[in-house]
Amino acid sequence: MNCSSSLKNNKDIIFKYSKSKLINKKSKKIGFPLTNKAIIGRLDGINNYKLTKYVIDNLFDIENKNNNNSYYELILDFSKTDLGEYIIDLKYNESLSKERQLLEKKNTPYSDNIMILFIDSVSRGNSIRQLTKTLNFFEKFMSYKGGFNPKYPEEKFHSFQFFKYHSFKYNTNGNYLPLFYGNLMEAKNIVLLTKYFKENGYITNYDSDLCQKDNTMTFHNLSEIEVYDHQFLLCDPYIAHYVTPYIRCLHGKMNAEHLYNYANQFWRKYIKNRKFSVVISNDGHEGTLEALKYIDTVIYDYLNSLLNDNLLKNTSVFLLSDHGVVMPSLYSLNDFYIFEMNLPMLYILVNDRKNITYNQQYLYIHKNQQTFITAYDIYNTINHLLYGDQYINIKNKTDKIDTPKSAFGQSLFSEIEQKKRTSKKFKDMRHYVCI
Repeated sequence: MNCSSSLKNNKDIIFKYSKSKLINKKSKKIGFPLTNKAIIGRLDGINNYKLTKYVIDNLFDIENKNNNNSYYELILDFSKTDLGEYIIDLKYNESLSKERQLLEKKNTPYSDNIMILFIDSVSRGNSIRQLTKTLNFFEKFMSYKGGFNPKYPEEKFHSFQFFKYHSFKYNTNGNYLPLFYGNLMEAKNIVLLTKYFKENGYITNYDSDLCQKDNTMTFHNLSEIEVYDHQFLLCDPYIAHYVTPYIRCLHGKMNAEHLYNYANQFWRKYIKNRKFSVVISNDGHEGTLEALKYIDTVIYDYLNSLLNDNLLKNTSVFLLSDHGVVMPSLYSLNDFYIFEMNLPMLYILVNDRKNITYNQQYLYIHKNQQTFITAYDIYNTINHLLYGDQYINIKNKTDKIDTPKSAFGQSLFSEIEQKKRTSKKFKDMRHYVCI
């Protein structure tokens, strides 16, 4: 139930796995290399997991002056204990900050900052059971007239919960690709939406407790492209497999604590920039449906601290999953297991500084809480927030043209005709779609 009983002798394990010549048994502070330019591997275990192998084999001794270690963001410190302590220090890139600020003039978005908090395999029902503090954060802004932060009355927050958000397919890729690419794997024109954010002056960030630069297992496999400006990946021989039913710990803290520590630094160090941040954890990906509750306080504290420091100004927050529980569990024995599998969680918080949601857009998104939607609609909603009023005139994405608007879905800030959303149109879904 806590991380105090984590494995001991971590230092010996690091040396056992690593083939790096830049560390030795006397090394007390070990630096992890940046992963932006590294190859990407599939999740095939420590020996075949190419990105993990790259990181472990390129560890270096921070205290050795002969090592070229001028740029790192993660140190594993063994000076106090053999358990090891993660020290995270995100490096602010001033030149990148200024470069992106010049691009901000190209577009007037509805939201200067967009945050996606993604937890794999969480049904709406289980989010209510286990994420009580986090959902209370969203629920206090669910008044139809809008919620207000007493400390910063000029900030007007509105939050929404979506009762008929459906998984498009039963696995991660079948929902992750529509969410972040607006397309499926077999499509010819696959573009990660971070491209559009960078073009419009946003600094981008990605944090994940799986050691891969994008949550798709195969699409970016072996690619050397730099997907996000800043990324924090847990690439460690101790990382727990994402189906374990236990609390996920790494060097004395929960995996999620490390992820949100990095995200917090990113949000605070680029306070003058437009930001797009993605935090992905796999705490819901197990059969007992209990492990999720341990990260509730972590997420709540992260959001609440940013709110209290007035750092959520002009920000939209998406708390969501890709699908509900699909692993065998006690729920498999009940008729309502199909609800747990096909109805993932989706909550959206909009900080309405430009007064967009008081007009027709607000009426649409309020109504769409009870509309049958999928990850394609979320993809279009994110890009609608990015492009603002210009979004209406953007053409649909095809195999020949690249645009930030998927034809297979609509923005939640627009009118969605429920009658046209039949199981025939969503033929790639499982047949349980009309709940």
